[in-house]
Amino acid sequence: MKAPMKDAYTLILEAIDMGVFKPGDRLVESDLAERFGVSRTPIREALQRLETQSLLARDGRSLIVASLDHNQLAELYVVRAELEGLAASLAARHATEEEVRVLRDMVDDDRSLIGDPQAMARANRRFHKQIHLASHNRFLVQQLDLVHRSMALMATTSLAAVGRDEDALREHDAIVSAIEKRDATTAGEALRAHISKAFVTRLKLDSGEVESTV
Repeated sequence: MKAPMKDAYTLILEAIDMGVFKPGDRLVESDLAERFGVSRTPIREALQRLETQSLLARDGRSLIVASLDHNQLAELYVVRAELEGLAASLAARHATEEEVRVLRDMVDDDRSLIGDPQAMARANRRFHKQIHLASHNRFLVQQLDLVHRSMALMATTSLAAVGRDEDALREHDAIVSAIEKRDATTAGEALRAHISKAFVTRLKLDSGEVESTV
């Protein structure tokens, strides 16, 4: 059975998320239609939707991938920390044994990715998404999806900072350990601390205080 075809919106969003299109890049209907093999009408509708969600911005008559200024970045991390912390707390209460096992396996498997920032970034997204789903709260998952779409507007991953990948995995391990123990308070605190450390690393990357591996 063939997998369903992705719509134009999903294709463009994934390209932004994977860094194919970076902040400031100009998106042209005809180029996108040719790239993805679809007509210009769904591309146009997708671009309008992405602009409404503030993932694209106007530059004269052109649409470009939006970027986040310092204040927007800080606001995003505040919201992300609180929502992610809530997701971890709920996961500690409601995750099935199978979901907890998947989280533990992710931490163990991701050790092999240390030193590859892009692979680690993809694995990191999968890990956080699994926690969102393990919260068993559909409304929280929807809000976190919106937050993570905005995270795609960052030109680089904080996991590109020297040593951050190993630290992040240790933090993931602590989060999963709390979920395994069904300790909702500690799980929430651990995930909020994890996001806070990621934000500090990003600020240091942006200021040039720490070295990037990419």
